[in-house]
Amino acid sequence: MEYLSQFIDIVLHLDKHLAILVQQYGLWIYGILFFIVFAETGFVVTPFLPGDSLLFVAGALAAIGEGGMDVFVLMGVLSAAAILGNMVNYQIGRFLGPKVFHWESSRFFNKNALIKTHEFYEKHGGKTLVLSRFLPLFRTFAPFVAGIGAMSYAKFTFFNLVGAISWVVSLCLAGYWLGNIPWVKQNLSLIIIGIVVSSLIPIGIGYLKTREA
Repeated sequence: MEYLSQFIDIVLHLDKHLAILVQQYGLWIYGILFFIVFAETGFVVTPFLPGDSLLFVAGALAAIGEGGMDVFVLMGVLSAAAILGNMVNYQIGRFLGPKVFHWESSRFFNKNALIKTHEFYEKHGGKTLVLSRFLPLFRTFAPFVAGIGAMSYAKFTFFNLVGAISWVVSLCLAGYWLGNIPWVKQNLSLIIIGIVVSSLIPIGIGYLKTREA
C-alpha cells in the first residue's frame, strides 16, 4: 500500500519530482526520460507509467530552461524512445502470438485491456497505432496487438512513426508553450491531475458501456 501511495504521489506531483531529477542529474535527464517512455510503450507489463503528463511537464521545464533542457532535443529523444518502444512491443506480440488471449489477468498483465485494444484494432486497423498513443493502457497494448495480428512491418513502421511523433511533439510543445504562463507554473499539479483524468475518460466510458451490455 505504501508503494502505491508513493506512486500516486509521483504521478500527481510529477512537476516537483521531475524538477528535482533535472537538478540532480542535469543532461542525464534525457536518458532517464528516454527509459521511462521506452518502458511505457515497449513492455506490456508497464502501462501504468505516466506518459502524457510526463511529456507535458518535461516540455514545461524545458520552457523555463530547467537543467539546460532543450525542447527540440527533448522531442527528438522522446520520439526515438516512443518509436523504439513500440517496435519492441510489436516484436514481442509477433513472437508470442494469439496464445496470449488465453492468459489470465495478473498484477503484471491486464487481459481486459488487451481484449479491448484488440477490438479497437479490429475496427480501426493501423489507425489504432496513432489514436491509441493518446490513450493510456491502449497505448501500451496497441503495438503488441499489431504484432499478434501479423500487421506487415512496413505498415506498422508508418503508423508507428506518425503516432509516436504526433504524441510526443504535441504534448511537449503544449507544455513548452504554456510553461511560461504564471498561472500554469503555479498550478502544474492541478494540470497534471486534469491530464490524467481526461486521458482516463475514454477508458471509463468504454468500461461503463461494457457493464451496460
